Amino acid sequence: MTAVLKVRKLGNSLAVILPKDQLARLRVGEGDELYATATADGLEISPFDPDFEMKINAFNRTRRKFRNALRELAR
Repeated sequence: MTAVLKVRKLGNSLAVILPKDQLARLRVGEGDELYATATADGLEISPFDPDFEMKINAFNRTRRKFRNALRELAR
């Protein structure tokens, strides 16, 4: 599905207004954050943080390494 979006002036900034059906498809509403990632095909907009998986993997490595210390801190 292709939607034509217009760039509009909003105060001192420029904004793109997403149609209601596109917002529903992304499952986002007012105040939610979207992430724009440059790809070979253009720009990808997603509600998911592309760096989140890297952060979770780093946490899992740390959690295993400091398992005993975290257990003691939890007491």
